[in-house]
Amino acid sequence: MISGVTSGDRPPFLATRAVHAGNDVDPGTGAIRRPIVAANSYALPEDPSELDWSGTATRLYTRNGGANQGWLEDKLVALEDPSGVSPGGCAAVALASGVAALHAVFFTFLRSGDHVVSSDVTYVATHRLLTELLPARWGITATLVDSSDPDAVRAAIRPETRLVHVETPANPTTRITDVDAVAAVAHEAGALLSVDATFATPVLQRPLERGADLVVHSLTKYVNGHGDAMGGAVLGRRELVERIRADAMVDAGGVISPFNAWLIARGAVTLPMRMRAHCAGAQQVAEYLESRPEVAYVAYPGLASHPQHALATRTLDGGYGGMLAFALDGPPELQNRFVAALRVITSAVSLGHDESLIVHVGAGGEGRAAHFPPEFRRLG
Repeated sequence: MISGVTSGDRPPFLATRAVHAGNDVDPGTGAIRRPIVAANSYALPEDPSELDWSGTATRLYTRNGGANQGWLEDKLVALEDPSGVSPGGCAAVALASGVAALHAVFFTFLRSGDHVVSSDVTYVATHRLLTELLPARWGITATLVDSSDPDAVRAAIRPETRLVHVETPANPTTRITDVDAVAAVAHEAGALLSVDATFATPVLQRPLERGADLVVHSLTKYVNGHGDAMGGAVLGRRELVERIRADAMVDAGGVISPFNAWLIARGAVTLPMRMRAHCAGAQQVAEYLESRPEVAYVAYPGLASHPQHALATRTLDGGYGGMLAFALDGPPELQNRFVAALRVITSAVSLGHDESLIVHVGAGGEGRAAHFPPEFRRLG
């Protein structure tokens, strides 16, 4: 039951879960929305001597878990695992940012000498964590591969591989990874699979249903949807998530603020309808750009020209996302002039906002935009 909505034999519809999960009538005021609980401390029991001061079972200090954080986590679980497919029950931990969530996974489950297999196209902070910070500080190594090829993932596995981490759709090329296939490879090797599903959101794909052990979201992006709050989350089976909560949240301090948790919970209410609009708009823009002779390439999973279009159609539910990558057929100066001339679209980082944003990420060989594999490039 979600706030009086009876599920019967199946979970309530996605839009219903987005509205009602994690919300209830406030007993103190009668308000029909959860309030912002801007407290850093909670009343202790009469005899606190038996309390675990680093524990999370009892609210005592917001670094150990606050009210708004907990209500947001309830909503995220309802969106990500409505049917309870996660073994041992699904849990969520909300953290200060998407990068805090990624770091939390690596910090909790990796030790010196461990090895990670990761997508070779990832968010820049993920790349730096895996190729610079973790190797230098803890002796953790990573092999970066084209994760859309399960055989490449399998070939990169070592005896010391503890984690396979993929991003799908990947930032910024929109590459699609077959989560089911890569989960089988990871589990065959005794490794965990974590999936950064920020671009897909739980509306388009729920990796836990496809065999992933952990799913990561930058809540800053689509889930919040208003460009006014930062947050991240890790979801998965309870035993794994509670380890993250204890180590990376309580004792490393990556906790989300009550105000940001409240803002993100507010934004998540409209996530299903916003994602439908994002997908429809991005499809139209991608088709238009692909029709233009001035455009060198367009990378969008909803186009038949996308290398993983068939896989995206099979594994994404109801749309292909709101992100696309393209470049004009010309040098970097042309790309910059194009971006500067836009009037409705803003040149700024991030995504998933109510505003349309664009970033020119750089230039590579033959004057093309960098970081995009040859299969995406189409000469005009």
